Amino acid sequence: MTILIKNIQLIDGAGKPPVKTDVLIKKEKIHAIGSFPRYQANEIIDGMGAYLAPGFIDINNESDHYLTIFSDPSANSGQVLSQKDFLLRGFTTIIGGQGGSSLAPLLYGSLESIKEWADIKKINVNWRTVAEFLKVMEQRRLGVNFGTLIGHYTIRQALTGGAERDLSRNELRVFNHILEKSFKEGAFGFSTGLNYIQSRQTSYSEIKALVETCAKYKRLYASNLRDEKRGLLSSVNEIIEIAKETGVKVLINNFKPIIGYGKNYEESLELINKNSDKADIHFSVYPTDTNAILVYEFLPEWVKKDGNEIMLKDIQSPGLREKILKELPRVKGGEVVILNAPDNKYLIGKSLKEFAQNRGLTIGEGLLELMKITNFRATVSYKNISFKKTIQSLVDERAIAVSDNAGEFLKLAEKSPEKFIYKITGLPAEKLGLKNRGLIREGYFADLVIFRDAKIREVFLNGKRVVKSGVFQNVLAGKILRKN
Repeated sequence: MTILIKNIQLIDGAGKPPVKTDVLIKKEKIHAIGSFPRYQANEIIDGMGAYLAPGFIDINNESDHYLTIFSDPSANSGQVLSQKDFLLRGFTTIIGGQGGSSLAPLLYGSLESIKEWADIKKINVNWRTVAEFLKVMEQRRLGVNFGTLIGHYTIRQALTGGAERDLSRNELRVFNHILEKSFKEGAFGFSTGLNYIQSRQTSYSEIKALVETCAKYKRLYASNLRDEKRGLLSSVNEIIEIAKETGVKVLINNFKPIIGYGKNYEESLELINKNSDKADIHFSVYPTDTNAILVYEFLPEWVKKDGNEIMLKDIQSPGLREKILKELPRVKGGEVVILNAPDNKYLIGKSLKEFAQNRGLTIGEGLLELMKITNFRATVSYKNISFKKTIQSLVDERAIAVSDNAGEFLKLAEKSPEKFIYKITGLPAEKLGLKNRGLIREGYFADLVIFRDAKIREVFLNGKRVVKSGVFQNVLAGKILRKN
C-alpha cells in the first residue's frame, strides 16, 4: 500500500521553515520526500498548499488515569478525551504514567493509585511488571501510539500500604530496583505528583535518590509542582535543584498562570530560563483558560493535610464545616464543570451551579456536597487560568505544548509554523528519546497531520489514514512504544 501526499507545505518538526514538496508513504513509514509527478501510488492526496506536520505528541497525558486507554478507541468519552478525540486533534502519540500514578508496575496487582479518577473494579488486572503490562496492551486495538512513565505514588503506595511516612532504607533500595527493571522493560521515565495529598509530604532526599536512577538510565523525570499558587517559586526551585544535582532531564507538568498569582508565575518562568544552561528543564503548557483539578483542591490547605476519611468528617462537622465554607474560594458556579465522577456518571457535564441549585444549596455548600457524594474523587474544570499569560508562555523556548484546545494552538502554529510545530513534535520526541517519530524524515514512521485554517484535515498513523477530511475513519493503527 502506497500513499502519495502532493502539494503540501512540509513542516519537518525540527524547527525549519516550511517547504513545498510531496511525501510518499510505503507501508508504515515515510518512503521518500521530493517531487513525484508521475508516481502511481495506490492513493493520491492533493494537499492543495495545506501544512503537513509530524503527528503531534502529547508528552503529558492522563487518559490512562481514567482508563480510557481500555475503552473503545472509536467511542466518545463524554468530558474526558478518548483516543478518537486525540486523533481528531492531531495527536498520534500519548505518554501516560503522569502525576505519580501509572498502570504499571503493580507490586500486588492493584490499581489503587488511580482510584481517584476511575472505577478500578472494571478492569481485570492480569499484569504486574511493565513488560507484562505493555504485552497486554499490545493485544488490544489502540487508536493512538502509547508509552508510559513510572508513577512514584503507584510504587510507594504498594510499598507502604498507603501510610504517609518516610521510606526505610530497604524500601528505597527495593524502589530503585523496581525503577531499574521498569526502565529496562521500556518505560520512558519517572513521574511524581507532588501537588496531590498523598505525595505532598514526600521528602526532597527521597525524590533525589529515585531521580538519580532515572538520570543513570537517561530517562525523563516529569513532575507536578508541590504548590502552584503561593509556593510556586519555591516549588520550581526544588525541581531545578533536583535537575542540577542529578543531571536528569526534567519536565514540569501543567505549568500554568493561576489568576491571582501572576507575579509568582512570571518570576518562576524567569528562574527556569536563568537556569536553563545548568539544568535540562522544560515545562508543559495547555493553551487554555481552564484547569482540570480534583475537587478537594478547593479546600483550605489545613484541611487537605489529612486523608480522605478525616476530610470527610471535617466537611460534615458543624463547627469545622462553617469555618471551611468561609475559607472556600469564591467561584462562579457556571465556570466549574464536572468532568469525571467515578460511580456517579450522571453528574458528568453538569456545572457546579446546576448541581447546587438542584439540591437547594449555595455554591459553597454544593462544593462540599460534591466532595461528599464522590468521596473527593470528582474531577472538575475550573476557569482560573490567565489565557493571555498562557499563550505568552508558549512562546518560551522551554515550553512544550500538550493536548487541550488544539484549535487555539493551530492558530498560533499558522503564524509561526516551524516554531510552534517543533514544540509539539520534535521537541517532545527529543525530550523522551523517542526514536523514528516526531520528525518528517525518510525511514521514520508515517505519523502525519495535514492542517489548514487552524483545523485538522487528515491524520496518518503508522502509514494508515485514520482521519479523512476531518472525520475519524474507525481505523485503529496505534502501537505500544518502548524506550530502548
